[in-house]
Amino acid sequence: MRVQVIGAGIVGLTAAFELARRGVAVELVERREGPGLGCSYYAGGMISPWCERQAAEPVVTMLGIEALEFWTRTLPVATVAGSLVVAPPRDRPDVVSFAKRTAEFEECDAGRIGEIEPDLADRFPYGLYFPKEAHLEPRDATAALGRALQEMPNVDLRYSTEANHDDRKFDWTLDCRGFAAKAQLPDLRGVKGEMLVLRTRDVSLSRPIRMLHPRRPVYIVPRAAAHEFMIGASMVESEEPGRITSRAMMELLGSAYIIHPAFAEAEIVEIGGDVRPTYPDNLPRFVLRNRRLSINGLYRHGFLLAPALAARAADVVMKGAHFPELMQ
Repeated sequence: MRVQVIGAGIVGLTAAFELARRGVAVELVERREGPGLGCSYYAGGMISPWCERQAAEPVVTMLGIEALEFWTRTLPVATVAGSLVVAPPRDRPDVVSFAKRTAEFEECDAGRIGEIEPDLADRFPYGLYFPKEAHLEPRDATAALGRALQEMPNVDLRYSTEANHDDRKFDWTLDCRGFAAKAQLPDLRGVKGEMLVLRTRDVSLSRPIRMLHPRRPVYIVPRAAAHEFMIGASMVESEEPGRITSRAMMELLGSAYIIHPAFAEAEIVEIGGDVRPTYPDNLPRFVLRNRRLSINGLYRHGFLLAPALAARAADVVMKGAHFPELMQ
């Protein structure tokens, strides 16, 4: 069997990897010069299925739990250090509401928060600790997938190449182009995500921190580079790629300052953003037309959902499987 995978974002990379390790001959085509240079490049990298249950459907948690296995065992690039959810004192009801919609957490008072993250001692009176969750450096993860594919004899990597859409050469085609596939998937819409990276020696964090706020929820993820932290959370209904607005930057910086005042003196080392693809229900979807399978709509859950979707896509291609939760 010979399969073409179009797109080397996190979806295309995991799909190609899953097919290749099952013995399929794979051609991976990507118009950019390397793997993971689309919206995957600006991802947070939180593998947090239980935290995401707060605002997502149960299927997201179910698929995300599989991702923990993939990122910690199959391709072990993730760190299992848990996630910590906090809120300013006036927003404690938001933490209580968050807790009611999820599971697998430990309730924390100020003392316990200080034990988990010493630099947050006495800053928040109440929080939730999700010890089973993990995080990774997205750029390291996509690079690791690219290297793994390069070492497989049944994989042909074609970067800086436009797909010719000549399906006659292949038994199957997997379209993993994200928002670039909108012309073929008219229900797809774009949700812009904006982020920045700060560097400071005055803050030390070991795991992702989510701060709940009615207007400015934010997450901070420690990066592999020493003393660097990715700040994100914006979700803007926009299909304009490439730039971050001044409002988003002010809100992200303001929220980071609430988590720890030392971020006020941090160096801004990177800003960026891109358009993430989603459907009206904010859930991923397979669209099957003849022997062409589109995998799209991962919204803000790319690294969380991609491994499980890749495994199911391989089952569709190789076994004729049908997944009603994903396929219309």
